[in-house]
Amino acid sequence: MDRRHFVKNSALAFCTLPSLPLSGFKPIKARAENMPQWLTALVIQNDKTIETLKSYQVKNPDDVALGGLKDVFDLLNPHSTAALIQWGACGISSPASKFYRSAELLAEMNLATLYLVKTQHSDGTIDLLSTNFHSTPDTGFLVKRLTMAYVLLEKSGTPGVDKMLPNLKTFLLRAGDTLSVGGIHTPNHRWVVSAALTKLNELWPNPKYVARAEQWLAEHIDIDHDGQYNEKSTFIYSSLSDRLLITIAKGLKKPEIFDYARKNLNMTMFYVHPNGEVVTDASGRQDKAVVGTMENYYYPYRYLAIKDQNGEYAAMCRLIEKTASAKTGAFLDYFLTDPTLWVELPADKPLPVDYVKTFPNSGLVRIRRNQRDCTLIANNPVWFTFMKGNAVLQGVRFASSFFGKGQFQSEKVVQEGNQWILTQKLDGPYFQPYPKESIAPDGDWEKMPKNFRPQSEIQVLETTIAIRETTDGMEIEVKTNGTERVPAALELIFRPGGVLTGVVKIENSKDSWLLKEGNGTYQMGDDTITFGPGIALHKNIALRGALPAMEAPTVYLTGSTPFKHVIRFS
Repeated sequence: MDRRHFVKNSALAFCTLPSLPLSGFKPIKARAENMPQWLTALVIQNDKTIETLKSYQVKNPDDVALGGLKDVFDLLNPHSTAALIQWGACGISSPASKFYRSAELLAEMNLATLYLVKTQHSDGTIDLLSTNFHSTPDTGFLVKRLTMAYVLLEKSGTPGVDKMLPNLKTFLLRAGDTLSVGGIHTPNHRWVVSAALTKLNELWPNPKYVARAEQWLAEHIDIDHDGQYNEKSTFIYSSLSDRLLITIAKGLKKPEIFDYARKNLNMTMFYVHPNGEVVTDASGRQDKAVVGTMENYYYPYRYLAIKDQNGEYAAMCRLIEKTASAKTGAFLDYFLTDPTLWVELPADKPLPVDYVKTFPNSGLVRIRRNQRDCTLIANNPVWFTFMKGNAVLQGVRFASSFFGKGQFQSEKVVQEGNQWILTQKLDGPYFQPYPKESIAPDGDWEKMPKNFRPQSEIQVLETTIAIRETTDGMEIEVKTNGTERVPAALELIFRPGGVLTGVVKIENSKDSWLLKEGNGTYQMGDDTITFGPGIALHKNIALRGALPAMEAPTVYLTGSTPFKHVIRFS
């Protein structure tokens, strides 16, 4: 199963959110009354996950896959199998769980462990069946969580656990061999492997574990001046890197590494929408433009809030508890293995909610005014978003039918006085006969490329978009120069679930609308975005060369070049 997705009906499945184990194992206080209420609630929630995972396990003793777990596609895989061990350890070790010291669950977890050992490659790796095979980094993702499971089991006092632990140790030590020599794919994989080696070294010290981690760390941490990691993956991999670096800093006694996590957490406070979601529009990974909340940052904010007595980080934790509390259960094993995280957070300090902040390395501008905000994005066909509470304009796009390449996208967002400018210049040439001396004898068109043909009748279309803040919102001015009579459309893409007014449905469309004149509104719950004035000079919304419509309620403003229109959002 892909580690990025949930096991069906399981909000806490191991393979869903790549995350990091805590280092510095501490004795577990086996008294339910010692746990804070929020942690007890996560333990009880985890029981449902265990029940779901148990139902996916192969239990027929005559089946060669005995002990393995299938995913929702009926594929036996190491990630689902490891999930039963990870989350089962959280239950077995927690007095608040109905699985506390369960002999039945322990036996099922041992079968899962034996399946992992059986299917582990001779080089110590495992497979991520959706894409990676004999994968060192995916082995690291498992190891960093299964080391925590090992400690939870060891400290649980569960009868019979001494029979399972040697099997789990076998898997982990074999994995340690490949983690000490194997390669990676992505920037964050370096820290995945290093954190996993750090965790192994805490359990079974070995100089080769430390040496390999040091080799990866010698490449330096990939964080820019803005505070963002190379992948700019604000929903998945930035928070993952924070967790990994905290583990490495603790386990290898490198306190300077904490500063990289702090730098990213400081930046991330300016990436929060009014409804508690995180800005994902500039991501370079698969979470680009997804709707995501902040649960993946809960552990690093909580750990450093307590360590540093940082009131802003504490306020971020309480914001996450308010907007995504159940989802923090994805890091239950972190909290169970480190009771120092059970203490009360420091007092809050105010979070930034009124600012204009530019992140040049990410091509992003963030403007927030309390309960409304907007994001300007470079190098993206969606270059503007606007949120007002829970009412979300999730994207604005502009396109023309200019030679099939008229989807607007600007390389930069440039501030000029009180406005931000985005630009694009396109040309559309025609081509003359091929130079006589170079004509392909067989007449093969592909042997006479256009870049060697003289050009003529070159058409040019320049688009300039100016974005300005108003007293109660934002306004966008779109202006084109150059070739005339080119059909164009401005596209306002709202989040599904709200109610549109003041717009006219486009016949034979699923959820496409025209704003012909005046203002329209979009309401989600108690929050409303007003937008306009409109213009609709044609109904061609599927312009050649433009991106297809999104699966969302979309309002169009249409015209032809020279196109000039100002639309306001409040």
